[in-house]
Amino acid sequence: MSMKSRTYPCVVLTSMVSLLFLMMVLYEVLSPQQTGSSVLKQDYRLLGRPLYKLDLNWPQNPELFSGNVFGVAVNHYAGVVYVAQRGDKVPKMLVFTTEGDFLMSWNTSTLEMPHGIFLADAMSNPTVWITDVGNGPYGHCIKQYSPSGNLLQLLGIPGKAGSGLNPLQFDQPAELFVHDSGEMYIVDGDGGMNNRLIKLSKDQEVLWVHGEKGQGLAQFYIPHSVTVDNAQRVWVADRGNKRIQVFNSLTGDWLGSWASCFTEDAPYSVRLTPDKKYFVVVQLNTNQISLLDAPPVGLIGQCRVASVIQLADDVKPHLVDLDLKSGALYVAEIGAQQAQKFTPFSLGGGFV
Repeated sequence: MSMKSRTYPCVVLTSMVSLLFLMMVLYEVLSPQQTGSSVLKQDYRLLGRPLYKLDLNWPQNPELFSGNVFGVAVNHYAGVVYVAQRGDKVPKMLVFTTEGDFLMSWNTSTLEMPHGIFLADAMSNPTVWITDVGNGPYGHCIKQYSPSGNLLQLLGIPGKAGSGLNPLQFDQPAELFVHDSGEMYIVDGDGGMNNRLIKLSKDQEVLWVHGEKGQGLAQFYIPHSVTVDNAQRVWVADRGNKRIQVFNSLTGDWLGSWASCFTEDAPYSVRLTPDKKYFVVVQLNTNQISLLDAPPVGLIGQCRVASVIQLADDVKPHLVDLDLKSGALYVAEIGAQQAQKFTPFSLGGGFV
């Protein structure tokens, strides 16, 4: 028998083993996912390239979710996850480990209706920034808290909606992104009088603003989420216009927009995976989490969907965050009244 003849069965066997492995993995992620806990782990399907799968064991005590879950933030250095929820007589913040253990809740009266969350300066001096869209004495503000829930400072005028820049005023501020430099990007607001993207210096001075309502370039209708990449580009989920707009982070100049991926539903949340390959975009009404290919430096182009996590009806995913160490994806779900964790996997190796 020739060497070629002896090699052929080995190649066939190897191919069959690889195919079997692929089928097992896909069966795991495409099959209905349920648990016996009081909060049902929703069924989901993967479309396109499989990049994430649901972690059925996070958190360990899902019954602690007692309100509508709106936001989530991760400290990857400390291994801590912050989950913001709304409701009467419920703690506005629940704190878990990335492994799913419950750590504490915040029973602060200074949070009314939390919306967006951002974990800043995770390595040296972590603080939690929260946008509050409430109408009470602490509403219409952006607040900085210690990891244990102590209020450190306020941006805006508590309880007073407005459009002022000096002093700063907000009307239902939706979300923020704090850069490593300390500079801050704010989208304001979530259906109020403002439709603005504001950049602040590390000393919280206004550097530039786009604040006109409309459908044109650099205009907004309900700017809902914001993130900044390593190429000095600011990506804004322009929810009411069903598009993502892109700006130069230094000058504020408009660079481009993506709309073709959002014909059915608007983008609600935009975040970048740790490997900088994908943008994670949530679409609440179609119950989808889409991963879009991130464009190279110097190019915006058109959006292209690489993978979709299709959640069950009425889950209503709202905002997301990613663990910058493990790549794990955490999703705040208003309809399901819970947060869920999805872990990355790749048939060909590591994700991050």
